[in-house]
Amino acid sequence: MDFIQINVHCDPPFRDILTAEMGYLEYDSFVETEVGFEAYISEEKFSHPALQTLFNDYRKQTRIWYELKKIPKVNWNEEWEKNYDPILVDDKIYVRATFHESKPEYPYEIVIVPKMSFGTGHHETTHQLLALQLEVDHKDKKVLDVGSGTGILAIMADKLGAKSVAATDIDEWCIENSIENFGLNDVVPTFVKKGTIHELKLNEQYDIVLANINTNVLLNEIPVYGDLLVDGGYLFLSGFYEKDMSQILDLTSNHGLKEVKHTTRKNWVGLVLQKVN
Repeated sequence: MDFIQINVHCDPPFRDILTAEMGYLEYDSFVETEVGFEAYISEEKFSHPALQTLFNDYRKQTRIWYELKKIPKVNWNEEWEKNYDPILVDDKIYVRATFHESKPEYPYEIVIVPKMSFGTGHHETTHQLLALQLEVDHKDKKVLDVGSGTGILAIMADKLGAKSVAATDIDEWCIENSIENFGLNDVVPTFVKKGTIHELKLNEQYDIVLANINTNVLLNEIPVYGDLLVDGGYLFLSGFYEKDMSQILDLTSNHGLKEVKHTTRKNWVGLVLQKVN
């Protein structure tokens, strides 16, 4: 499966706005550049008319220029090696690629081969959920990572002492990538399954469910997340913009989920909820 790379030139204040909007169009990986950003989407999901409509809407407010390029799967590691830097979350979580030096002085180190999967820790959504995971007890908990991408959140759960971790995603590439990353971090998942949460029909319950996806998917799947949680269990959500938070909270409250804490970072939200009786 090939991917389409969109190299976007825009004014700095619109970089985050445009990446958020492109997230709604199912672009799932972004890399900041000096002139704007690069966005990636699978060829089968790419719609040039939808992209042109989006950019035309914003051209009244800012300058936008872009170019398209097809990226074969085999080239993705090379692209990341040119652009990927390690990150540090709350001075405790060090996320690096295999080609970076280890830094054992930090309490938690996660090694990621990013490939085309979403979830390297660079994006505001993943960064916030990693930080929020530090605030919730994972020890001896059963954890499910929905839309796992690289598997980074499940890996973090394992490092925080989870009894078991499991992962799902709809993309075969993400399944392959998360399995590879689990191996790099000595994580043995209960399962890594391909399919939507509706299709998989999981019949177990979990202490913690993690879902960093996008607004439309979250609104469709939150009722299932609630069913998958034990009473008192925690739901971590991200992948949505601050303007969408009210409809997320309206839905979660209707399914017995109470907000514990939320954070915002460049208008993206990280949200923790608890299932109450």
